[in-house]
Amino acid sequence: MKIEKKCVKYGNDVSTDMLIAGRYTKTTDVREMVNHCMEDLDPNYLEKIKGGAFIVAGENFGCGSSKEQAAIVAKASGAVGVVAKSFARIFYRNAVNLGLPVIECDTSDISEGDILSYNPAEGTIVNITTGKSISFKPLPDNMQKIMDAGGVVNYINKHGTFPQ
Repeated sequence: MKIEKKCVKYGNDVSTDMLIAGRYTKTTDVREMVNHCMEDLDPNYLEKIKGGAFIVAGENFGCGSSKEQAAIVAKASGAVGVVAKSFARIFYRNAVNLGLPVIECDTSDISEGDILSYNPAEGTIVNITTGKSISFKPLPDNMQKIMDAGGVVNYINKHGTFPQ
């Protein structure tokens, strides 16, 4: 599954509250939550991500609370994946469980608006804008199976159990 999209870039320590502030998590209406995705960090986020884009960040992406809504609204807003130097572990696993690609690699050579080509099978991201290739450590096999299925619920519905 190769994905080629533009990116929106942020810095370090993008918290789950920046993805979706707690004041908006009282609803189960994902579309309503998406309307507020990243609004405290970047009021133009929804316009930037229109048509699908990678979220690119520095270290500790998804820190803060363990709320699953953060990964849900990131994906529902149009994020095709999150590329960061490092992730908070709970956000990382929530994203995998929801089928949102999380790619841990050096993001220093990626700028806002660059076009990225993500190929999980090859373990590379190519910055089409600059021509630079960035390698990353692939997901473990059991987690890649979940991603390939589009999330853990889809995987269990198809196979009846968690991947081994």
